[in-house]
Amino acid sequence: MGDTMASVLKDIKWLLNYMISTIMYAIIVILLLIGVVLLVYFIDFKIKDSKLESPLYGAYVIVSGSMEPLIKVQDAVIIKRSTEENIKVGDVVTYRSLDPAFYGVLVTHRVTGIVDVDGKKVYTTKGDHNETTDRTPVYFDQIRGKVVMRIPKIGYIKYFLIEYYGWIIAILVPSAAIISYDIVKLVKNIKNKQEENINKKKVIAFEE
Repeated sequence: MGDTMASVLKDIKWLLNYMISTIMYAIIVILLLIGVVLLVYFIDFKIKDSKLESPLYGAYVIVSGSMEPLIKVQDAVIIKRSTEENIKVGDVVTYRSLDPAFYGVLVTHRVTGIVDVDGKKVYTTKGDHNETTDRTPVYFDQIRGKVVMRIPKIGYIKYFLIEYYGWIIAILVPSAAIISYDIVKLVKNIKNKQEENINKKKVIAFEE
């Protein structure tokens, strides 16, 4: 009976340790995702606010479904500054639109055509989900970069963190979990020391 109970307690202890480890790894992943979101949000803000040359890398969150199914709403895209020669038909680029309906808005669409006009390259672009090409041509100085990576659905985390309760949850939940984990470790260490002291007393009593 005693051996059976000890085995059950051992299994429960292993299960608790496994659950705690899993929770801690999950918290670390969440914190890393929050860090990525904040980085994307910061770069996105700087890109939209910048009137100078595009940075080498940039990132922002997609808010329309014009590039579905490749890029979906709330996905984040990472773009890299490119040279005129490196932009080819089929590339997905981000550019600042001159269309009166979307003037100044950053658009991510695919290059479907390139022609030379008065020594300058003019690009035709189109969203994969759209039936027609974009109404206004795109010049190289409008292009911020080529899309090199997509981070799925990270925009939801960004908008969640914008809300005040999002920050509260993002800070309190990991903090509470870490504190709870430390308390469990402390209690476990105290219990182990107590058991060691009891065992030492038993050995001394036996020797006497």
